[in-house]
Amino acid sequence: MQDPTYVKNAFQKIADKYVVTNHVLSCGTDILWRKKVGRIVKKWQPSVILDVATGTGDLALEVQKYCPDAELIASDFCPEMLEHASRRGVKDTRVVDAMQMPFEDDFCDLLTVAFGLRNMASYPDALKEMSRVTKPGGRLLILDFSLPKGVLAKPYEFYLNKVLPKIAGLITGERGAFEYLAGSIDQFPSGEEMCQLIESQGYKDAQVQPLSGGIASIYTAVKA
Repeated sequence: MQDPTYVKNAFQKIADKYVVTNHVLSCGTDILWRKKVGRIVKKWQPSVILDVATGTGDLALEVQKYCPDAELIASDFCPEMLEHASRRGVKDTRVVDAMQMPFEDDFCDLLTVAFGLRNMASYPDALKEMSRVTKPGGRLLILDFSLPKGVLAKPYEFYLNKVLPKIAGLITGERGAFEYLAGSIDQFPSGEEMCQLIESQGYKDAQVQPLSGGIASIYTAVKA
């Protein structure tokens, strides 16, 4: 659960270098994660897609490529991030607060959110709003960071809290923003806990697919 004013200000400051910073920090692995999402959603053949908290449009661009015939709307509450998404080729971008979306009930048959739910003021309320705008039988897909277990746990914790903010600070000049982002990963529910949270807010059949040893995860569910 995050302070939306702080989050918005943080993303405004790092918008210009957000894409390259993500690729550097993940050694390009985030690109592979989004391609995997693209292959998943292609199988579902959605007609109306809403990408929430789209940021600079990385996932929206990938989904747009895999589902060229679908109507895709990419929304975010930070105009500075959306400017980059538009310039990079996202066709329909809209400034929208994910906690109070202006879309009618049962609006889309696929709602995606990548690395965005973690930054919202209330995870349950955000998921409830996502459920509202998803058609019955429509799908939810969440891509976000998680914490690996086993041998990767300690090395990743060190990288996340000690190394990542320093590298990101050198690239963007905004180390504090990435210290916040690292801290938000520690607090974010993952695995079965996230699946239970999703199902408590109007979805069913929630499933989790860990990526890269559990550093990130894909969650899918169906609107009840």
